[in-house]
Parts: sequence; structure tokens; C-alpha cells
Amino acid sequence: MTSLTLALDAMGGDFGPRITVPATLQALRLHPQLKIILVGDEAQMTPLLGNVPPAIFNRITIRHTTQTVAMSDQPVFALRHRKQSSMRLALEAVQEGAAQACVSAGNTGALMAISKVLLKTLSGIHRPALVSCLPAVNKTPVYLLDLGANVACDAQALVQYAVMGSVLSEVVDATSFPKVALLNVGVEELKGNEQVQAAAQMLQKMPHINYVGFIEGNDLYSGDVDVIVCDGFVGNITLKTSEGIARLLVQQLKKGLTQGFFVRFLAKLIAPRIRSVLNQMNPDHYNGATLLGLRAIVIKSHGSADEAAYLRAINVAVTEAQRRLPQMIKQRLESILLDTKS
Repeated sequence: MTSLTLALDAMGGDFGPRITVPATLQALRLHPQLKIILVGDEAQMTPLLGNVPPAIFNRITIRHTTQTVAMSDQPVFALRHRKQSSMRLALEAVQEGAAQACVSAGNTGALMAISKVLLKTLSGIHRPALVSCLPAVNKTPVYLLDLGANVACDAQALVQYAVMGSVLSEVVDATSFPKVALLNVGVEELKGNEQVQAAAQMLQKMPHINYVGFIEGNDLYSGDVDVIVCDGFVGNITLKTSEGIARLLVQQLKKGLTQGFFVRFLAKLIAPRIRSVLNQMNPDHYNGATLLGLRAIVIKSHGSADEAAYLRAINVAVTEAQRRLPQMIKQRLESILLDTKS
């Protein structure tokens, strides 16, 4: 790949540099042309870089700051009073053109607010949406948005999310004419609130979007569609419920495989398949939610992400930057959303 620079909020998340710095080193080994700007407390980061080979170390730039955005900070407070925070400075690196994407495991509301002010939204997009993957049966992952960036959404916002999600699936997964559905309380045409009903009517009139109708919660993982659209209230609850169920199933499966000699013997024989299933069920496997609709790439990692999960978020940023996702969405918005006004 061509040279690419990411700005990382090294202090964000539950563990800060203990996770972000080792994940950074892994990413630099994995992507030879990658450079990273680590933004945070130099005194905490430097000891974690002590034995790094020069070929890796020389691709790291440290921007020192001791200020952070607390998870309890309200977005407006963070925007006004955390102007030297690691999150803000990482986003400013993207704003200045020093980096092509930002990754943070910090306060979601603050990340949304600061990103919107510094990086701006694409023309035709009112508010960015948070989007991530769900595992699906026998297919590439399904994209679900919004995941909580906007608790309440009108019909126009849902339509914008459908367009952006469709482009995301096309660009990242090379899906041809992705199937887009609205998450609803039923599949019948008369079901749903006013916003969902109005969004459905608008999407039905957009030939460039492969809108296939409503989908219910019990079909989220069926693989029947590529993009699922909902407001942030529904999306966040859906995601957190899915993560909780996945962790429960993983724990129960692991517990079951340790009971009895015969079960343990069979488990050893099929260990590779078991590991694959556990990995697919693990929410960390899909870590790295995109704040979609901005003029640059911002990736939100789980605050509790471990090293492997945070690396996944970095890899999402690398992929989207390489494929120029914001520019691709901009082109589609101009050809689809703006055409509907004429």
C-alpha cells in the first residue's frame, strides 16, 4: 500500500497506553507502509516503546499531552474544555492533513461532537452515524447503523444511513448492489412508526439503492441482507444485547467442553473448528465502529477492547483509508441524494 498515517488517541479507553501502544506496534509490523501518530502522555507511552526496533520506532510520532476526555464528560463540556485532550489532538491531526484517519476508544459522545466540529459532515448528511458489523450465516458480515450516535432519527436521516451503509458494503466488502433493510417490529408494510414508514416510502423510490423492505430482530444474523438501518436508540440496544448473548454462549460453550472425559476428548479433535466458532461469536472480532458521514475517517473502538480488538479497529481504519471511503460516499451522495431533490 502507499504511505498512510493514522492518528491514535492513545489515552482513550479503559486501559489507555497499555493496550493502544502494543496494538500500534502490531499494526506497524502488519502494515509496512503505515505510520502512526500516538497522542497522549509521553511519560506513560515511552516505557512501552523501549525495545522497539528502529524500523518500527521511526514510523511513530508522539504528540504529548496529559489532558484526556473522561468517560463521564458531557459532549459539550469536552468540546469546550478539553481542547488539549488526546482525543481532540488526534482529530486535529486529521483535520490538518497530517493523518488520514483517527482511532479512539474514548467517550463516544465526545468523539462524535468533536469530530463533527473539526472534520465536518459530507454535503447532504445532517449527522454522522455509528456503524459496525454483525456476524451472519455463510456470508460477509452485515452492517448495522446507527449504533447510538443519534438516539432519535427522522426519516431523512434513516435514508441517508441507508445510502452510506450501501456504499460502505460496496467499498469494503465488494458487495454488488447491497441489500438494504429497515429494522422494524414486523415485515408487513403497515408495521412500524412514522419515521420508519416514511423512510421506507422514500427508499422504494430510489432505484440506485437495493431496498428490500423491513427486517425483524430475529433475522439480524440470517445473512439475507447486507445493511440494516435503524435509529441509534434501537441500534445501540440491539448491539449491546447481541454482545451480551454472544459472551453468554461463549462462556457456556467453554464450560460445556470441560465437563467429562469423553467431551474433552472430542473437543481436542475438533479444537480448530471450536476456536473458529468462538472467534466468530466474540464481539471483539468485529471491534471498530465507523463514524460514517464525516469528511474524514474516524473509528471508535470499544472502551474495554484488548490488544487484539484494538488492532482490529486500527485495521478497519487502514482499510477505509486505503479505499477512500469518505470520497466514495461523497460521490454516491451527489448522484443519489441530490438527484432526489430535482
